[in-house]
Amino acid sequence: MIDKKAETQVRINPLITSRWSGRAYDPQREIKREQLLAMLEAARWAPSCFGDEPWRYIVCHSPDDRQAWQNLLDCLSEGNQQWARQAPMLILVMADTLFSHDEKKNPWADYDTGAASISLCLQATALGLMTHQMGGFDTDRARQAFAVPQRYRPMSVIAVGYQLAKERISDDMLERELSERRRRPLDERFYAGRWGEKIS
Repeated sequence: MIDKKAETQVRINPLITSRWSGRAYDPQREIKREQLLAMLEAARWAPSCFGDEPWRYIVCHSPDDRQAWQNLLDCLSEGNQQWARQAPMLILVMADTLFSHDEKKNPWADYDTGAASISLCLQATALGLMTHQMGGFDTDRARQAFAVPQRYRPMSVIAVGYQLAKERISDDMLERELSERRRRPLDERFYAGRWGEKIS
């Protein structure tokens, strides 16, 4: 596997530094049922406003339901389809726009669904799997293909699978996979007490 641990300004949990959004998936290696359930369980225990759990996931695992997987692949942008077609699992992520207890608008649904999704991705990393979250997909087409009720907003598609062995990755893809991981310095995005005040 390609080791692309993040170089952080301070030491953090290795699980977080190890998670990255690769694109070179091994189509021959299947995801086990218990691995899937562990990822979903991690998402289930994410925090949410009022404990409402607004997230909804449609799991499309190619070996189990090739047509569902193909339907979701077809919703992706052309650029994402080129590499995501090798991932054995694609997951459609949606947020319930209304609270379940009073049917009023839930302004935090997207935020909470994002929290559940990163929990899923971190659990996948702990299991030796790779994930890649994508915003490049046709939300209307996804809604129609999977009969998603109007109150639920399609947010992203997550590709899940094992990383392809380095020696099997094409030169073009390998260059992309080996590209440096970068983040802006802490002081550019995190402030102390007031806007723009350096945290460090």
